[in-house]
Amino acid sequence: MQTTEHQSFGKPTEVREFPHGRAEILSVGDSDIGRLILQPGWRWSVDIKPFAGTDSCLAPHFQYHVSGLLHIRMDDGTEFDAGPGDVTSLPQGHDAWVVGDEPVVVVDWYGATDYAREPEVEHMGTA
Repeated sequence: MQTTEHQSFGKPTEVREFPHGRAEILSVGDSDIGRLILQPGWRWSVDIKPFAGTDSCLAPHFQYHVSGLLHIRMDDGTEFDAGPGDVTSLPQGHDAWVVGDEPVVVVDWYGATDYAREPEVEHMGTA
């Protein structure tokens, strides 16, 4: 059963720092919602790829663009810019980067659960 909840990005459940940005995660009900704050110079293939370990972003996203300009390049060659007021639905397989000198802020309704999460390290037992 769904319950009433009130959360704020002023007090996120979790903050994940990465080069040129951070992801603020809110856990609401059964969902994680992310506010991504990406600074000028941020690019997925440079700043997040080391966490992901994949050639392109495999997390699908459903995002509302609050501020700044984000250039998105899909693996199929499709490219476009997304800016304030835009909503993007991105399947897996893309790169993206900040265009210009203004930080990009997006609210990601789908895809934030594992975004920029450090990979879990397996600990080997000792004999």
